[in-house]
Amino acid sequence: MKRLSFKEAIDLYQNANLKEIGEMALAVKKELHPKNITSFIVDRNINYTNTCFVDCDFCAFYRKVSDKDSYTLSKEEIAKKIDELIAIGGNQILFQGGVHPQYKIDYYEDLVEWLTKTYPNVILHGFSAVEIAYIAKISKLSYDEVFKKLKAKGLTSMPGAGAEMLSDRVRNIISPKKGSSQQWIDIHKSAHNNNIRTSATMMYGTVENDEEIIKHLDLLRTLQDETNGFRSFIAWSFQGNGTKLAKKHPEIKPTSSNKYLRILAISRLYLDNIPNIQSSWVTQGSFIGQLALLFGANDLGSTMMEENVVSATGTYNTMNQDEMKALIRDIGDIPAKRNTYYDILETY
Repeated sequence: MKRLSFKEAIDLYQNANLKEIGEMALAVKKELHPKNITSFIVDRNINYTNTCFVDCDFCAFYRKVSDKDSYTLSKEEIAKKIDELIAIGGNQILFQGGVHPQYKIDYYEDLVEWLTKTYPNVILHGFSAVEIAYIAKISKLSYDEVFKKLKAKGLTSMPGAGAEMLSDRVRNIISPKKGSSQQWIDIHKSAHNNNIRTSATMMYGTVENDEEIIKHLDLLRTLQDETNGFRSFIAWSFQGNGTKLAKKHPEIKPTSSNKYLRILAISRLYLDNIPNIQSSWVTQGSFIGQLALLFGANDLGSTMMEENVVSATGTYNTMNQDEMKALIRDIGDIPAKRNTYYDILETY
């Protein structure tokens, strides 16, 4: 299949029959992953602090320093969570938190070194672009210097959180303190240049338009052409319950499963240089998460032993390894457990 242009992607996204665009995305998935393997990972989200000064209107998780229920986990508390993960065969921690206004680079260097030395067989998939931006600012370092220091302590992988929608118009409405689209791109580019590969994300369903959705994908594809540093892409819908954004903008309504599958399919078609597309069953539920595997996704994501950010909005979806295996087998694919690097550890 030839590379989609921006104009062609807009036309497909707006006008293609859902079944048609799904079949196109599934064909691309099978071309990229001909062995019919659908992977998943057993990991745990550890939000080491909920203290954050960024104050995003779409977030129900963060707390201010002065709030009574703000927290920062101790190493003992973190260790207990990782020990519980290891006990069920987990191999990754998704490690990120709020942007704590008081923590400089030395705090993070110590934390990463302790984590990677104490748990050498558990991969640290850590920190968001907005955390890196603040660490650099408060520590008077460049992004490159921050990554060099964290890599020296053991960091090898970074999640794509904080992208939201890579449109400054949208960001100025939903997260004006979070930095520009270009800053997110620049931070991921710096990570890639330091051989720290990352994931890419999109949060849709707020105030964006169709062109901004495709522009987001285009920015990712352009950076991937340059660095080949993205391992995967995942899109999820805005979960509004309990957020300031939903109260300020009552015109924002929950998005449909149809829209999710359409975005997923166009993502698989447009992001021809990003190998893995992950299903967002955490926001969509297990059955739409399964249907996503027929719309271009080749990975069912995490068993999500712990999830705090989406659940803070009142959205609770859970799935264990056996349920994931059954959903994958049900569409005729082979279930496989992977690690952060998308190495297949075991097929079932």
